[in-house]
Amino acid sequence: MARYDLLIKRSAIRELEAVSTQKLRRLIVKRMRTLQVDPRPPGCEKLIGRGRYRVRQGPYRIVYAVDDAKLEVTVFKIGQRKDVYR
Repeated sequence: MARYDLLIKRSAIRELEAVSTQKLRRLIVKRMRTLQVDPRPPGCEKLIGRGRYRVRQGPYRIVYAVDDAKLEVTVFKIGQRKDVYR
């Protein structure tokens, strides 16, 4: 299986920096890195009408898109469940 490039939007980086604890930030980064190997892991869900996916990491959600032609995973949003889908 090919390894995907991980692209993170600037807005997602700012959202990651706003995460309350360093431990949670590390877990989120680790989860994003696993998307390079398997962009559609067990537990991911395809979002309706956007062509994007979401994966959970504790109380946070990572919203991303997969481009199989370019072998890229682009992270768009990182946030708590109550805020991330708005």
